[in-house]
Amino acid sequence: MGETGRVLGNLPKETTSFVGRGRELSRLDRELERHRLITLVGSGGVGKSRLALRAARAAGGAGSFRDGVAWADLSPLHGDRLLLSTVSDACDLSDHTPRMPVDALCEWLMEKELLLVLDSCEHLTGPCRAMVGDLLTTVPGLTVLTTSRQPLGMDGERLVEVGPLRGDGPDALELFRQRVAAAAADRGTLFPEEREEGDGRGGRADAVWEGAGQDAAARWICHRLEGIPLALELAAAQAGRSGVPDVAERLGSRLDVLRAADGAAVRPERHRTMLTTIGWSHELCAPLERLLWARLSVFRGDFEEATARAVCAGGPLGTERVGPLLDRLVAASVLTSVKSEGGSGIRYRMLDTIREYGGLWLRALREERAVADRHAEHFLAFAARADAEWLGPEQAHWYRRVGDVHTDLCTALDHLLAVAPDRALRLTGLVGFFWSCCGHLHEARDYLEQALAAHPDDGPHRTRGLWALGVAMTLQGEYEKARRISDACARSASRDEDVRGTLAAAYLGGLIALLTGRALEADRVAAKALGAAAAGPFDSADRLRCHLVRVFALTGLGRLPEARERALFLRRGCVERGESWTRAYLDYQLSLIALFAGEPLDAAEHARAMLAGKSGIGDSFGIALGLDLLAAAIAAAGDGERAGQVYGTGQAFWSTVGHPQRGTPELATVREQCERAARAVVGDTVYETAYLRGATTDLESGLKAAMIPPSG
Repeated sequence: MGETGRVLGNLPKETTSFVGRGRELSRLDRELERHRLITLVGSGGVGKSRLALRAARAAGGAGSFRDGVAWADLSPLHGDRLLLSTVSDACDLSDHTPRMPVDALCEWLMEKELLLVLDSCEHLTGPCRAMVGDLLTTVPGLTVLTTSRQPLGMDGERLVEVGPLRGDGPDALELFRQRVAAAAADRGTLFPEEREEGDGRGGRADAVWEGAGQDAAARWICHRLEGIPLALELAAAQAGRSGVPDVAERLGSRLDVLRAADGAAVRPERHRTMLTTIGWSHELCAPLERLLWARLSVFRGDFEEATARAVCAGGPLGTERVGPLLDRLVAASVLTSVKSEGGSGIRYRMLDTIREYGGLWLRALREERAVADRHAEHFLAFAARADAEWLGPEQAHWYRRVGDVHTDLCTALDHLLAVAPDRALRLTGLVGFFWSCCGHLHEARDYLEQALAAHPDDGPHRTRGLWALGVAMTLQGEYEKARRISDACARSASRDEDVRGTLAAAYLGGLIALLTGRALEADRVAAKALGAAAAGPFDSADRLRCHLVRVFALTGLGRLPEARERALFLRRGCVERGESWTRAYLDYQLSLIALFAGEPLDAAEHARAMLAGKSGIGDSFGIALGLDLLAAAIAAAGDGERAGQVYGTGQAFWSTVGHPQRGTPELATVREQCERAARAVVGDTVYETAYLRGATTDLESGLKAAMIPPSG
């Protein structure tokens, strides 16, 4: 359930204007009312994704689907390994259970009424067919809209052919005109040395369209390129620099040559036109631009300039040249650029059709393996730095960055598993904890199990991999399996005399003991590891996590003054260092201790502090725990109706991780007592109405409402 018009998954931003397609949008609107599976079919570059996005935005805005719209971009995926996790992310599900991912997704969506958009399915038609079949069978309120170069081939699939704009029609001309103007304006911004003298407007948007023959040349280009939107955008990018007549002349002289070179085997005809237009744009690029284009094809997701320099520089392509060349590829419409969230920088992306062409050239250059190696080593270094800086002020930033490059980390792991399993094991050990904390448990476990099997040799990397695997299993609730992995991790660390590994194994063993009601054992395991190598609690992340286990254990044992003293001491250290993950769990403990001590206002303050820390790193499991604790504190303070609403929001978050309420055993007692108190204050009817309101509000709004302290 949810608010009318709520958007579950983030719809991509429209960075350019949308032209025409009124007839297609009207038809698509009708099809979405009548059919549960609609596939927009058309060749690459014809505009399927933009049409689907515009239709999805309209459906979400009109409230056509009670639970809104979820958008899953499948174009970055190489193989089906990440298919279900990508769709689950789009649907706000970060499953923490060991179930099959498709079963978890079906259960999560079962009561929902929403539109799921799967963009770019052509390279995954088989896996998409199986997944969509399961979803449509299980989820009666689901409608699926897909875009693909070929049908999924399912019963009940409604095909909507998406053709190009009419080459001799007004929409193609208007699209071309707008893109030429935008390209010219962008060149004035990116390359001010190319501005015309005396042009006080800061660009050449008008100059490229002035003079006799401009409209005629533009119409000829639109006709020759058959109205294919991506082809028109590539041509417009060149016209923004040299003018429309010049592009018409060069395009006419080269298109036939390039089409002939492609051969008649390329079908259908408009696909030949698209490929030859990309080839023409490629030919117009300078040699270093073409080299960078080819090397950039290794990236599956968005990337930053610094990442492009690290992976793509080398040989004739100097590091200092990469930035300006990226700007030129943006100007040529080979890349798109968007500001990162918060405006902290620029990220780049390559459309899959253009990436495919770059990949062909990378293979022709015989650089495919070398670039893949550099890509993997870059992300291994990236993960090592993220791990090294986990205990510090950049911790939350690193969680976000690890999330941003998730697809490329998986790409690097796939490559390393094939060519260097030892490096794959190191990479999985470094990112496994990040992934487990942010809901990518299935990928963490899958990659860790593969890497450990592929590289069975002893050593610190194996210890680290076992530790990360054990954490993932623990968060999935498989405590017996996790305990066996914990024992193997401890043996591995002891064999290597690895202090860091010993502490990591102790944290894992202590965590399992805490969650299974054995607080005394948790304290013993953590204390033994800490005593074996004396140092300050902030000497390492593993040591700090062992200290956190002891705080939890002391609370579970009822030694509340000692637990509070230790928690406050550690929290001060976390604040000084800007660390947030441990601090959030210390606030959790301080909230629980305050509740036991009859201090509900202090308990609520600490619970909100925990929620701020967990929301900053996207930890849905931690948010669910914090909301339960906040609701308990609010109930203990006497506000039964608000407690019911916060409990409802907490239940919504528990649903996203696929678990009923979990946590250490002492939290269950607090939940039950405080819920009974809240019902007693306001009555069952008021409480249940408030609970339903919290459970059916979208997650972001519900969390924001819960974190607002009471006025006065």
